[in-house]
Amino acid sequence: MKASEITERDLIARIAKLLAGPGDKTILGAGEDDCAVIDIGGEDYLLITTDMLHRKTDFPLRMSGRQIGWMSVAVNLSDLASKGARPLGVVMAMGIPPETELGFIEDIARGMDECAEKSGTQIIGGDTDSHDELTMVGTAFGLVRKELLIRRSGAKAGDLVCVTGALGTAGAALIALEKEIPVSQEILKPLFEPFPRINEGMALVESRAVTSMMDISDGLALSLHDIGKASRVGFKIYENRLPVLPAVKKLLKGGELLEAAVYTGGDFELLFTVAPGKLDKAKKACPLTVIGEVVKGGFSIEREDGRVEELKARGYEHFGRD
Repeated sequence: MKASEITERDLIARIAKLLAGPGDKTILGAGEDDCAVIDIGGEDYLLITTDMLHRKTDFPLRMSGRQIGWMSVAVNLSDLASKGARPLGVVMAMGIPPETELGFIEDIARGMDECAEKSGTQIIGGDTDSHDELTMVGTAFGLVRKELLIRRSGAKAGDLVCVTGALGTAGAALIALEKEIPVSQEILKPLFEPFPRINEGMALVESRAVTSMMDISDGLALSLHDIGKASRVGFKIYENRLPVLPAVKKLLKGGELLEAAVYTGGDFELLFTVAPGKLDKAKKACPLTVIGEVVKGGFSIEREDGRVEELKARGYEHFGRD
């Protein structure tokens, strides 16, 4: 069997089984959540996450060096945001083709630094080497108070399903780029310079209203299935409740709009569940949209015309893509 014959999540699960089990200080280990969680004593847990990005598969050709640097840091900080963590720092490794212009590399570094600084942290180290393809590997570290740790596994039937920000903007940008349709910066920026929801994540866990949370960079549907699997629950969401920018609705229609908002990925927003009696507390933490509810089993989406369809476990994955 080849890697292309299974999904990325299945591959991670197979690898995790071959690794030594978590030690006494490991609260969440390999493949269990968005971040590894380590008990370092005291009031806080240490959170660690890492991501690898490649020029061919992760960075659209129109992205500048600065935007590549920004994205490479943002993807790691978004994982910390999903745990409500305060970032401590980011280390970045760069695999650089020898023919790359020095000015382009400097632009990447500027983008890395800008994203980290605007997220309340900094680049604290890293490495460079020669590589056939531009490859960016980041590792981010953060802290969260032990009593505020949120996992994927806390959702319960009856909870409300919520998201931050708008959905489908990055997906719309990808579709527009593929079709060579000119679009505004309002649509392109969330794809090229996604902003990790660090402040929103910290505020949400402080509200003590959230029962589970993760980011949706791989797509809303796939993320709902991830939480559902961890929490042993299902979800029902409503198409007419999905927060989509007017510019995206103007650009995309019907199935294409649903594809961008639900399945494509690229939106660095937070998906979280809220105990029904604590919605007001969550709303005070940050702007949010209620898009559905947690159910005992099954995954479905009610379309605008009232039809109920299966919500498939499909989104952005490096392996086993449809």
